[in-house]
Amino acid sequence: MKDFRRVLLLVLKRRWTLAGCLGTSVFVAMLWGLNIGALYPMVEIVFKGDGIPDYIEQELAASHQIIAECETELADLNRQLADQPDIEQRNRLELARDFTITRRTAYERSSASLSRLQPYAERYLPETAFGTLSMMIGLLVIGTILKLLALGVNLMLVQDLAMRAANDVRSLFFRKALRLDLDEFGDNGSAGLTSRLTNDIGHLNGGITVLLGRLVREPLKMIVCFGGAAWVCWRLLLLVMIVAPLMVLVMHTLSRSIRRASRRVMDEMTQLYGMLNDAFSGIRVIKAYNTQAFERARFERSVKAYYGRSMKMALYNTLARSVSEFLGIGMVCLAILAGGFLVINRQTELLGLHMSDKPLGPGAMLMFFGFLIGASDPARKLSDVWSSLQRGIAAASRVYEVIDRPVRVTEPVRPQATPRPHQKIVFSNVTFRYPSGPPVLNGIDLEIPHGESLAVVGPNGSGKSTLISLLCRFDDPQVGEVRLDDVSLTKMSLRNLRRRIGLVTQRTVLFDDSILNNIRYGMPRVSREDVIAAAKRAYADDFIREKTEDGYDTVLGQAGMRLSGGQMQRLALARAFLRNPDILILDEATSQIDMESEALIHEALREFLVGRTGLMITHRPSTLALADRIAVMEEGQFTDIGSHNALMARNAFYRSLCGNEAAEAA
Repeated sequence: MKDFRRVLLLVLKRRWTLAGCLGTSVFVAMLWGLNIGALYPMVEIVFKGDGIPDYIEQELAASHQIIAECETELADLNRQLADQPDIEQRNRLELARDFTITRRTAYERSSASLSRLQPYAERYLPETAFGTLSMMIGLLVIGTILKLLALGVNLMLVQDLAMRAANDVRSLFFRKALRLDLDEFGDNGSAGLTSRLTNDIGHLNGGITVLLGRLVREPLKMIVCFGGAAWVCWRLLLLVMIVAPLMVLVMHTLSRSIRRASRRVMDEMTQLYGMLNDAFSGIRVIKAYNTQAFERARFERSVKAYYGRSMKMALYNTLARSVSEFLGIGMVCLAILAGGFLVINRQTELLGLHMSDKPLGPGAMLMFFGFLIGASDPARKLSDVWSSLQRGIAAASRVYEVIDRPVRVTEPVRPQATPRPHQKIVFSNVTFRYPSGPPVLNGIDLEIPHGESLAVVGPNGSGKSTLISLLCRFDDPQVGEVRLDDVSLTKMSLRNLRRRIGLVTQRTVLFDDSILNNIRYGMPRVSREDVIAAAKRAYADDFIREKTEDGYDTVLGQAGMRLSGGQMQRLALARAFLRNPDILILDEATSQIDMESEALIHEALREFLVGRTGLMITHRPSTLALADRIAVMEEGQFTDIGSHNALMARNAFYRSLCGNEAAEAA
């Protein structure tokens, strides 16, 4: 619930819109009650064939007569009290006198109100029953039109607030998702984040909508109806409200079950997102290995699990609605029994309890029943609203679970800087392990002077990519430090550090945008001429102009599927070259491209690495030839560092990694 309150704080920022929501809700509730209140004049005036002025005159005459009777009764009681010595009898007479005084006062108040109203009624209100009926119908129509207009404005304002709050949460979530540690994406994949960003925030939007809409309007309508019923007979209202605590207890119990069930349904939806993501991204493998039937069966199992969770939540929703409706009808039935007894027998007491100061008429009692039925309709709607609210609360918990998740890589409070270009990169006694795994790096010591190209080779899982992650500060070591010159990377701002680095990975990432914008990604203000110059340095300009539809303005489509692997890699190089980095990092950048593309890329790298620091993860002999030194990694440690020829001569493991191709290259 505390996370949902944080969403409401975002709503409170828009005070005027919120005030509009509340104002229109109050207006709708008041008109709802006034429409029900029209029952009284119809029953007491119209259906008796009177106009309002005649009704007022008759009521005044009746009130004056009853007041006179009360005066006579009081005089008689006072005489009896003066002559009565018995204490018990005196107490009985005093109670009767107090009741008579209360009755007289009630009729005096009623008479005073009618007397004030009489001149206006005679002047402005119709005198015939049909004229009064026509006026009441006209007022009902006008009231309904005004209520619908207010309701329409209310719905639009509520939707505006809900959408804006949901968009604020989406922005917060996406901002935090971009800052999450990389292993969060590895462990959970993007499916969990996507599910929260779409499905869960959709439920959150629904929760805000019902909270600001129905959960405000319907209780206000209930309050107006209960207020009207209390105006008719507040003691009778208290009597029939004995079922209310039971309703509150049942709804409180069911709300917790609905919240738990909603969270489980959202978890199952996350699993479905993950399965769809795996199936669609791996469609080539699925088709190649003929595993469509297996994937269908896996999907069906997940759908059935989602169905089971959803049906359980539907059961709780049904129970909440049924129980609330049953208790509401029970309250109305109790009111009909009690009120019917009072009206039929012209009584003011029920089971020894004083209910009213004067007997209730059929019109007043019908209006009382109308107000209770008018309150039961919002109560029924609230059961559905309550379920949506619980889903919104559960969704807020899941969304803020990610927003509040701590990250290991944080900005320093007082960042330090080092001149460009740097003099050296230093790994000093670096030890690193991921939160849910064994150590990856064990006491790494390495110094790379500026201008040197270092290649790192080793088996899979030896820690090569982790070395790059630490240099880019995607993560921080648990022991030791990585420095540029004498400044630890943890003391540098992330923006300053990463501006110095150009990264080209084995899997080229291109976006659904033009080639021009893909190359200048992260540098949107760079001119078109500079982009073309970078593409020429990466030997990409020729194929961009000759083999694409619109040259640099060609939109690549999702994941750059229109290009070959070599072409994509040359665009990635152009992007890195455009940054003019001090440090160029190649992570298996040429492992999956054709020989022609590899030759062009190597030529581009040979020219670009002059005067820059290069760090290459590779096993390709042709790429190793670009390196000044080669470091061999095994089980998170450097076991040997030297030139290619030296390592071939003394390091059996290096020879086994390079194989015959490396020997021929030597």
